[in-house]
Amino acid sequence: MTASARLAVDIGGTFTDLALEHAGNRTTLKVLTTPHAPEQAVITGTEAILRAAHLAPADIAIVLHGTTLATNAIIERKGARTALITTDGFRDVLAMGNESRYDQYDLNIALPEPLVPRHLRLTVPERLDNEGTILLPLDETAVRALIPTLMREAVESIAVGLLHSFVNPVHERRIRDILAAVLPDIPVSLSSDVSPEMREWERFSTTSANAYVQPLMASYLKRLEIGLRDRGLAAPIFLMLSGGGLTTIETACRYPIRLVESGPAGGAIFSAHIARECGLENVLSFDMGGTTAKICLIDAYKPQTSRTFEVARVGRFRKGSGLPLRIPVIEMVEIGAGGGSLAHVDSMGRIGVGPESAGADPGPACYGRGGQHPAVTDANLTLGRYDPARFAGGTLHLHPEPARTALAAHVGDKLDLSPEMAALGVIEMVDENMSNAARVHAIESGKSYQGRTLIAFGGGGPVHGFRVAEKIGIDRVLVPSGAGVGSAIGFLRAPVGYEVVRSLYQRFRSFDVSAVNALLSDMSAEASRVVAEGSFGAPTTETRIAFMRYVGQGHEIPVPLPARLLSQADIATIRAAYDTEYSRFFDRPVPGSDVEIMSYAVVVATIADTTAAPSTIGTPTPATPARTQQVRDTITGTVASWSIFDRSSLAPGATLAGPAIIAEDETSTLVGPGWSALINGFGYIELTREGARA
Repeated sequence: MTASARLAVDIGGTFTDLALEHAGNRTTLKVLTTPHAPEQAVITGTEAILRAAHLAPADIAIVLHGTTLATNAIIERKGARTALITTDGFRDVLAMGNESRYDQYDLNIALPEPLVPRHLRLTVPERLDNEGTILLPLDETAVRALIPTLMREAVESIAVGLLHSFVNPVHERRIRDILAAVLPDIPVSLSSDVSPEMREWERFSTTSANAYVQPLMASYLKRLEIGLRDRGLAAPIFLMLSGGGLTTIETACRYPIRLVESGPAGGAIFSAHIARECGLENVLSFDMGGTTAKICLIDAYKPQTSRTFEVARVGRFRKGSGLPLRIPVIEMVEIGAGGGSLAHVDSMGRIGVGPESAGADPGPACYGRGGQHPAVTDANLTLGRYDPARFAGGTLHLHPEPARTALAAHVGDKLDLSPEMAALGVIEMVDENMSNAARVHAIESGKSYQGRTLIAFGGGGPVHGFRVAEKIGIDRVLVPSGAGVGSAIGFLRAPVGYEVVRSLYQRFRSFDVSAVNALLSDMSAEASRVVAEGSFGAPTTETRIAFMRYVGQGHEIPVPLPARLLSQADIATIRAAYDTEYSRFFDRPVPGSDVEIMSYAVVVATIADTTAAPSTIGTPTPATPARTQQVRDTITGTVASWSIFDRSSLAPGATLAGPAIIAEDETSTLVGPGWSALINGFGYIELTREGARA
């Protein structure tokens, strides 16, 4: 039999999610993450999901994988011992940054520490001008003189970032060759490969981060590949990129920094697919997992994207307080508000939740694995929102008493509250944290939530979705099938794609069409080569973008370009397109000002699958609950009997009114008081608020 099944795996801080599609059927599974060796959970989960689907390893045609291991390594400072080699006089670029302050009035401001300490930031004589012309040849003797220092300091990875190397990489490549001849086992990351764009701080930071996580990620990916191969799974493995595409394991090993948001990116792709299926042009993606919650705006069925990203912020929610990464990324806000987020009482007697998490080991107190501190999951269980025997599909039995004890010890006793009322305070606080993050994200994006639908998924998204929607003024919530493992399902919907970005300075008054065409053709060929490794001959589409600004401005605006050779006649059209885009952002263009193009991007990707047609819904039929359960409402604090419905028994057209809980293996959907639910033609749960509540 020809292999045709597709397997997706998403490693989170608490759970590893798996989704398997075969012959029109889908099987999903959640297993606890194994932080000390993440591949173990993937291998164990793969074996379990194959048994559940009655398939053999040889039936798998492709494995799609996303992970936050690169992000965690940077945040926890558990990457490789890294050195940076740069141009004489630029040793302190990583520490100086761009001299901006995320809080200009804080005299004791804490700035993020560079990943490379100063004594490992090494310099060599060389110099290129801004057009790539060699002003001072590379001093190869000085490069060789650094090797004893690298060996003495036991350096495990090397980043190379030279001035203006994004225009001409000749000196960086020569340094790589010199080092490889003597230190063949130490990986070298070149800024001209990792982030070939102007702005030294962002370029050096991104390259240093790539080098910092490269040994860890390459080792993990190789262990994972060997482990799966040893169990008879010969299918190719693809990695989810932060920008929403898939790439080969070889490319991921070379540029692991592009994986920093791979798991959350899968969730955004999942939401965009659901939005297109249901004809919802503008939605809010709400992904709440075990460790974090991710919020992403989706307009015209596409997630917001960006080319800059911050990781390891020292100021919570403070833009500019993290390490800058210049990579293609789906833009979202991510906060420490998941099922494992720990609750506490601060010095002012206020309940706080997160960002610290219980993770998978020991996990929340109710896991019975040694956790002593209360987490959001403990609070939800104490309020009656979970069935202890069915959590995570019955693979993990919850223990109510340890949850109550932890809530009493760390929250209730300090505020003279019962464990139940302490749990209520914890849930209301985490809901407010997520809602506030969503409000800020909308404001920073210049958008509102009016008329949007909230798509809730992840293990905790459907549990908290209706309350978050109430707080931000959304009256409709959609919970798709497989919501508990939404990011993994998103991998199955993602195209195989790759983006190449390069700089070539041009002004419209002296636009060199031949030079631009040569650059774009070379970029297209590079992206196409990477995609061809995993597209298996599937048709592809190409997108070209130029990043422009008025001369003298500080930041660029992306403008689409035709995916073909440009002619002189295109120059005026592209310039007019810039004025249109500028007016969309800033109301009107600036007459008489020349425009400069700073860089170009080319994206090649396979064409996404078309969406399925929904089933026809007849006359809506009230559903019959399986049982009832005592649940404490977070608004009134009163305990009432809530109806419990089994999602697998709800056919399209079924309706029910809150308060109620719709239970399934990987999550539960809460239908709050004042809300009603309908199972639509796709089998998705549509929640509608019948009356606004405070």
